[in-house]
Amino acid sequence: MIAVTGANGQLGRLVLEHLSNITDMPVRALVRSPEKAQDLASDKVTLARFDYDDPESLPAALEGVSRLLLISGSEVGKRVAQHNAVIEAAKSAGVSFITYTSLLNVPHSTLVLGAEHIETEKMLSESGIPHAILRNGWYVENYAGTVAAALEHGAVVGASGDGKTSIAGRDDYAEAAARIVSGDDLSTRALELAGDQAISLADIAEEISRQAGRHIPSQNLAEEDYAGVLTGAGLPEGIAKAIADADRGAAQGELFNSSSALNGIISRPTRTLADLVSEILGGSKATG
Repeated sequence: MIAVTGANGQLGRLVLEHLSNITDMPVRALVRSPEKAQDLASDKVTLARFDYDDPESLPAALEGVSRLLLISGSEVGKRVAQHNAVIEAAKSAGVSFITYTSLLNVPHSTLVLGAEHIETEKMLSESGIPHAILRNGWYVENYAGTVAAALEHGAVVGASGDGKTSIAGRDDYAEAAARIVSGDDLSTRALELAGDQAISLADIAEEISRQAGRHIPSQNLAEEDYAGVLTGAGLPEGIAKAIADADRGAAQGELFNSSSALNGIISRPTRTLADLVSEILGGSKATG
């Protein structure tokens, strides 16, 4: 049996869809509140309560599970303890293979978002459980707010300078995770999953300008100033600082990788910025 943590999240739901299409193995969707995720259940997918903050309850939810997809938690600052609880529960339950969604270029990352991934990769290494680490590049969907703000205010702002960021779609990463956790190769390994396209701040502005039919410039800010713009737009301070720090890392090349492993796993091109911009423009026209 395959179990998926965070199964009710955006990535987790997509993983379940792909698993339903590519494997006959039963799947257990691990969620914090099963009553809020009943639509995930099917003849192949069952639900189990799985609360990171209740470690003693976790081994029971993994009973009978041979393969686990550990989707990194969303609560930055709490993830090391949460991931440790999951790994310990997997050991107690006899899980024989773990797949983990990490971040591109870990363990050399200096990003704030990379620190907890570095610790989790270390814990997996020390666990003795065979595992595959999927070092995911940046989701192109992360730029949805950037595109919308540029269309509204007439400029693309960020702090990544001329740095290139490797991107792919959330569904691309979901399919890769589903194929790895259900595949025949159960060896310990780390895969750098960079998308087919790498973009800079100027590339984003150019693509929006091309599709919108008007010139939209890019403006590179200092990291602190960009964090201020994001908090001014309504983002919590911690998230704003993490995003600005990611741009700082991108400027230094930390979010770029030339690996073609992702394309190879899913056997198709990955999602591009042009796809995202087209989707957003189409939606704005439909509601305008």
